Amino acid sequence: MPTGLSFRHQMLRRKPVDAFTDAEPQGTTLRRTMGTFQLTMIGIGGTIGTGIFFTLNATVPKAGPAVILSFVLGAITAALTALCYAELASAVPVSGSSYSYAYATLGELAAVAVGWCLLLEYAVSGGVIAVTWGQYLNELTERLFGAQMPAAISAPPGAGGYVNLPAVILVGLCCLLLVRGARESALVNTIMVLLKLGILALFVVIGATGFDSDNLHPFAPMGFAGVGAAAATVFYSFIGLDAVSTAGEEVRDPRRTLPLAIMFALLVITAVYVLVALVGVGAQPWTQFEGQQAGLSAILAKVTSGGWAGPVFSAGVVISVVSVILIVLYGQTRILYSMGRDGIIPPVFSRISPRSGTPVAGTVLVGGFVALIAAVVPLEQLANLTSMGALVAFAVVSLGVIILRRREPNLRRGFSVPGYPVVPLLSIGCCAYLIYQLPADTYLLFGGWLLLAVAVYVLYSRHHSRLGA
Repeated sequence: MPTGLSFRHQMLRRKPVDAFTDAEPQGTTLRRTMGTFQLTMIGIGGTIGTGIFFTLNATVPKAGPAVILSFVLGAITAALTALCYAELASAVPVSGSSYSYAYATLGELAAVAVGWCLLLEYAVSGGVIAVTWGQYLNELTERLFGAQMPAAISAPPGAGGYVNLPAVILVGLCCLLLVRGARESALVNTIMVLLKLGILALFVVIGATGFDSDNLHPFAPMGFAGVGAAAATVFYSFIGLDAVSTAGEEVRDPRRTLPLAIMFALLVITAVYVLVALVGVGAQPWTQFEGQQAGLSAILAKVTSGGWAGPVFSAGVVISVVSVILIVLYGQTRILYSMGRDGIIPPVFSRISPRSGTPVAGTVLVGGFVALIAAVVPLEQLANLTSMGALVAFAVVSLGVIILRRREPNLRRGFSVPGYPVVPLLSIGCCAYLIYQLPADTYLLFGGWLLLAVAVYVLYSRHHSRLGA
């Protein structure tokens, strides 16, 4: 690093957009193997999962039947941000998602902070997904064999157990698949996404037979404050949109493919969330959601009087939720890959296996961290942290659109945000509102995480950054 370079200069230095597409050293480049359909499936697969299989049990007690509006509010925020993601993804079509976008627009320290937000978002959501998967697995074994796994090995500390072993096994299996290669992982994800959409369609069709309009009254027992609080929690359900942009260096024709995949995924996700939420609160009184495990399966069991639908749904969830953990791990490894390539973290995370074309070491390390979170952290403490990380990253993306338009108005863009600058400003405002709705302990935990990020930057990143070479 050049001598005499001030800390202020270091933290504000930006990576030029052209530098993202420069040739990289051999052994650090990913393979372009995916098209629009596969990438759309990644967005859907990384989004439709725990957010709908678990969130109703956590958010209906906050908002009542008006949780439907919470999903709509989350979808509006995600839609505004998705337009901003589409523009930046078409202008900076590389791995790293909002970390890379922040590096190009806000500077190195901001990029590091956003990168750590994304790592928190993906790692914690991976823990949520793995724990929820264990709940549906228990529901399935109970219905098929009349017994559940002992709580000591199927629940984390604070939730009646010592270690969540099923969650650890799930994460390990997904890591093995990711190590095989992006193409193989995308194929498995596509199959599981189609299965997942099928079982959710099953829930909507059968659950609708038990729909009772009386269950929608009172519609908003906690008022709009409850709707906002629930929306802040459910927002983590939309992080799969970010996962699409982490694949910028593994898709063909990224300037066209990335924006299309983001918008297609959002349309499918929003329709599914709203339909499932409507049927769920219509088929069961809102007061019965709190504390209910494997909630959608339990609703189907009630509607069919304990018939075949509940076990079939649980089996479908057990299989299809694997796609969510797969995409969460995929997204996190690609963000770490970008950060390692830039010198922000040790280069081991950016080393690509010549055999599989994937960051094997990074995948193993990420898998171990996510498995640890899933094994020992209670579910309720994870969802809000995921939302915080996602909302901060989404707001930065929207701000990045405004900054990049001003700094590089002639930059080639495959997609431009309509209604600029109103749409990016609305996106930032919606993200800020949902952040405001999160509880105080989330702020404390998130603040501690960011302090750790700053410490790593001061002690390591600023000295090893490739921009300082």
